[in-house]
Amino acid sequence: MPKRAGTILLALPPRDPAMPAYRWLGEALRAAVLDGRLRPGARLRATRDLAGSYGLARGTIITAFAQLRAEGYIAGRVGSGTYVSRVLPDYLLQAPRAETVRQAPPAGRRRHRSAFARRVRPFPDLSLAPARAFRTDQPALDRFPAKLWAQLAARRLRRVTTSQLQGSGPLGYPPLQQAVADYLRTSRGVRCTAGQVVIVSGVQQALDLAARLLLDPGDRVCIENPGYPGAALVFEAYGARIAAVPVDDEGMRVPDGRLQRVRLAYTTPGHQFPLGVTMSLRRRLALLEWARRGGALLFEDDYDSEYRYAGRPMPALQGLDRHGLVLFAGSFSKVLFPSLRLGYLVLPEDLVDPVRAALSISTRHAPLLDQAVLCDFITQGHFGRHLRRMREEYAQRRAALLEGVRERLAGSLEIIGVEAGLQAAGWLAGGRRAVAAAQAAARRHIEVTPLDRYYRGAVRRQGLQLGFAAVDTQEIQRGVRELAAVLQGGDADGDHRR
Repeated sequence: MPKRAGTILLALPPRDPAMPAYRWLGEALRAAVLDGRLRPGARLRATRDLAGSYGLARGTIITAFAQLRAEGYIAGRVGSGTYVSRVLPDYLLQAPRAETVRQAPPAGRRRHRSAFARRVRPFPDLSLAPARAFRTDQPALDRFPAKLWAQLAARRLRRVTTSQLQGSGPLGYPPLQQAVADYLRTSRGVRCTAGQVVIVSGVQQALDLAARLLLDPGDRVCIENPGYPGAALVFEAYGARIAAVPVDDEGMRVPDGRLQRVRLAYTTPGHQFPLGVTMSLRRRLALLEWARRGGALLFEDDYDSEYRYAGRPMPALQGLDRHGLVLFAGSFSKVLFPSLRLGYLVLPEDLVDPVRAALSISTRHAPLLDQAVLCDFITQGHFGRHLRRMREEYAQRRAALLEGVRERLAGSLEIIGVEAGLQAAGWLAGGRRAVAAAQAAARRHIEVTPLDRYYRGAVRRQGLQLGFAAVDTQEIQRGVRELAAVLQGGDADGDHRR
């Protein structure tokens, strides 16, 4: 039976010329045991290997090992090798471990941070707890064909080539770029070639790329109000001045003509976040003309427009663009599963080379295996079938939510039209405050999101956002019952049954 491989080679501290080599090596190995870099039971490399790696005589290694063995740090096994002792002397167990040691800047000095580091603010993490009513921004993970995905991944691994092991170019895996371009042209009316498609980790990276390449500190950016806070966080981190533009029944209004030198406008025309309205054709054309006249660019976030349940499908804003004004972005995390960190950014042709250069010095490229598996998932027809199945499933869940609200929450919550997407928004009645309602709902084990968090400045109207895609109809019905108890005064009785 072949011997098991030893541990990786340890990095040793600089040697004091006055210290004997065996003592230097012995103290370094002893410190590695004490601070946890060498775990109990870890196999050490053979003395001959260590001698060659460290440039020492083999006798020096043997002498150091003998001293450590005598002190109880290591033990030898005939025919097997040398191992860190599994049971160390009691007094050694009191030594502080390396991970407990915290380093701090010298007293009286503050760490220098760049202007970007001083401006950037954290974006809240996704919830990793089990889904419950009414979790937003999450697909039905229990309906994802994980077994099929695993089969595609296994097939790719069995056939992997050396060139694929090297990775892809900065813009992505070319077959996936082509598959995405074909899909967007067919399903969203996007006008693009494969060369204009950049594979990114998601819309957040697309926003970061746009901000880095298009904005200087002090530049003005227009965003929807209420709108997606992740976009504002990116733009503010790069020093942009934010102009919040109201949303009405036709979507984002055309920015006021008094706003001068706007560099970029962020919008969600297919399904406005968080209110859910679809931008009218008239408004889309007016927004494009405003951008053309003012020299601005438009960032179109098509975050979950794949799922449309009512109304006529509206092609992407980018498909109406004839002057290279629109950057079009989307992600597969809402359609497939959140940990698949793959999305796309469709660029005007003149921005392709700057983005390629920016990616070449940062992320380089997205993981190729995930790109290849996704490419197979799309080109073999699985993606289209999954979309059709989930559109039917989400339509049923949406219907369960709307029916429950109509039956139990009439007069308390008015749901805004839910034409697309994974969630709905509704206005509260009776002077109820959204934040208080969300806190009371959480005590009943349901999640609702106050629309307050998506406004900049004054909140026009109190409302809640409710997701319906992540959970089944039974859980939606439970959530409606509990929310009715909250909004109609039943929460005061302390009955928080699940």
